Amino acid sequence: MIRKIIEIDEEKCNGCGACANACHEGAIGMVDGKAKLLRDDYCDGLGDCLPACPTGAITFVEREAAEYNEQAVLKNKAKRAEEAPHHSGCPGQQTRRLNHVGESSVPTTARPVSQLGQWPCQIKLAPVNAPYFNGAKLLIAADCTAYAYANLHQDFMRGKITLIGCPKLDAVDYSEKLTDMIRQNDIQSVTIVRMEVPCCGGLEMAAKKALQDSGKIIPWQVVTISVDGSIKE
Repeated sequence: MIRKIIEIDEEKCNGCGACANACHEGAIGMVDGKAKLLRDDYCDGLGDCLPACPTGAITFVEREAAEYNEQAVLKNKAKRAEEAPHHSGCPGQQTRRLNHVGESSVPTTARPVSQLGQWPCQIKLAPVNAPYFNGAKLLIAADCTAYAYANLHQDFMRGKITLIGCPKLDAVDYSEKLTDMIRQNDIQSVTIVRMEVPCCGGLEMAAKKALQDSGKIIPWQVVTISVDGSIKE
């Protein structure tokens, strides 16, 4: 049948996961850091997800699609409730208690020294051009990584210019500004440090797009931190 249904523009999607959280029917999911319409028959065409999207990536179209199946939606909701009774929605908002056994009792021999090399460090606030960008090794890090990974300063920030952000909380697409930063300055390398949660994929996507759009060939790498503070291979 021809009916109204949502369409997601993958180019505009920043991977924040807000639409998946807003979709009560479970029609939207996060796949490889991007929002996807998982099943046509789960979409009721009411569009609760549209106002939740910060980049305007979701629109209505009329096309051939399976009829909305309320019974299938209810069955899927029940199944998800059984599999994850304490949480539904964005994986990044799932609460959990982290226990680092014995680590808190380990004495520190010296007070850590900050390795932050410039200010401001928020992507939204940092200027496109600044003297410290010339010849810099750039670190683009998700906000949460500094709290999840205990040695971020020494292992990743030392000797680098650090820019931080959260695509879900800032509700912006960083790629345009990052593109200008890389294109207009002598950046030597780019390291992207993100969390394992799907919404953090927006930061990785923005940085990769900026590297591509800058027209420069620069060494880069992505490091993913798990919520328990370890580096995922």
